[in-house]
Amino acid sequence: MLQKTNHPLQKSLLDLLRCFVTLVIFAPFYIAIIYSVKSKPELVTNRLAWPKTIHWENFTTAIRVSNFGLALKNSAVTTVISVACITLVCSMAAYIIARKNNRLYNFLYYVFLGAMIIPFQSIMTPLYVMMKQMGLLNTLLGFVLIKISFQIAFTVLLVTGFVKTVPRDLEEAASIDGYNIYQVFARIVLPLMQPIILTSIVLNALNVWNDFQTSLTFLQKKEVRTVPLTQYFFFGENNIELGLAFALFMISMIPVLVLYFALQKYIISGITAGSVKG
Repeated sequence: MLQKTNHPLQKSLLDLLRCFVTLVIFAPFYIAIIYSVKSKPELVTNRLAWPKTIHWENFTTAIRVSNFGLALKNSAVTTVISVACITLVCSMAAYIIARKNNRLYNFLYYVFLGAMIIPFQSIMTPLYVMMKQMGLLNTLLGFVLIKISFQIAFTVLLVTGFVKTVPRDLEEAASIDGYNIYQVFARIVLPLMQPIILTSIVLNALNVWNDFQTSLTFLQKKEVRTVPLTQYFFFGENNIELGLAFALFMISMIPVLVLYFALQKYIISGITAGSVKG
């Protein structure tokens, strides 16, 4: 009797919890949408209310005054190059580390693991000095090299866990057929790594595309600004253009949302499979 009495209450509490979680998740999207189509007076008087008039011109104005086209190009170039290099290097490194069970490669595995706990702030100043001495400050190449170096450790560990779940029998059979290690990797292992590779592509693309702190530190000239820095353009010392900033934010979300929804089915499976063995 007690269980039957409490069951409706538990169900109601669970429904309330679901509604609360849904509200928390979708509240930022609602705020971003209404801010992007509001006029400046409405943002001052009542920020959370639905706008009385939809100001679509916020989008065109934001694109025009911020030179969004150049920022979009810079973000696209740095994201594509960074993700391509990370994927290529880390997939090969992870395969070797997973298959070579000796002290050297075990040591390298823990080196990558240790590199993940180093905060960016602790090496930001010496890295800035080094980039300036090498002439890579305020260059897209320098930004790409920094993002690659910081994402390698995470990606190697992620892919290594997945490679350890791939049966060795397939590789041994290919070796008997005369395949060398490079052919085994390219023709046997790499196709099986598709879920985790696509997962790493999505995660690394989001990291590079949305990066603000690194780009703010190392990309200070207007001609090398990325999309997050261009959004920061609307937050001045004496004037803040929230409507234009959020309009640009909504536009900048489109490429990463397309990438995410295109590859979302691989993300959960890739991370789950990669966490079976570490």
